[in-house]
Amino acid sequence: MVPESTGSMGSPHRSAAAPSADAGDGARRNIGEVLELLRADFPSISIPKIRFLEEKGIVTPERTPSGYRKFSSADVERLRYALLLQRDHHQPLARIVEILDAIDRGLQPPPLVDLTPTVPEVALSADGLPSPESFRRSDDVRLSRRELLKIAEIPESLLDELEQYALVAPRRGTGHYDSDALVICTTARELADFGLEPRHLRAFKTAADREVGLVEQVLAPTRRASDPAASARREDTVSQFAALAVRMHATLVKTGLRRL
Repeated sequence: MVPESTGSMGSPHRSAAAPSADAGDGARRNIGEVLELLRADFPSISIPKIRFLEEKGIVTPERTPSGYRKFSSADVERLRYALLLQRDHHQPLARIVEILDAIDRGLQPPPLVDLTPTVPEVALSADGLPSPESFRRSDDVRLSRRELLKIAEIPESLLDELEQYALVAPRRGTGHYDSDALVICTTARELADFGLEPRHLRAFKTAADREVGLVEQVLAPTRRASDPAASARREDTVSQFAALAVRMHATLVKTGLRRL
């Protein structure tokens, strides 16, 4: 095989921008494996595109003695972050390089818009049901207890009850709440207008736990495979199955309500 050409390099820094939980797992992946990891969220990604982003200084993967690229998990997260800035925020590559350089130097990235911080909206499909992308998407929103109460517009007593019935909990080891907790709190507030208290919402939690159990059954045969491609396939299976499960659940509820 012919070694890959190096191309020109930009910034030599390779610190992870918006790293995920596995950003420090020490794995090294070839360019084809990186392509498979990114393709679920970015269907149009290609190997030439990844090489182009490298040439622009987005990442600087290691090289084997034979000249082949080896991408760390931090490199993958930098690529994912750059692609998100391009696609969702229409940022030019020069600006993305500036933002990454600022992160490399320990700075917080500048806000993309000069507005009060908001929580990302859940992606919905045309029929109003969550799409597979909404289950695949994760965010780094971290809300303090005070912020959660203010944004959700709920009293502390309601949050206490939601936590009592295991409907909401801060992220383990952080004490912060994520955007899912915000959605649950906001929905609980709206359901309270119909007289439903957190103790009544345990039925939703029980149903959700059962559906998660079904997902676990579907994934069981694939858990032995540990290669990156299998992991990406599992992630895609989870998001697709979750969207279908919610569609089935919502439609059955809608059908049942017609009999009232």
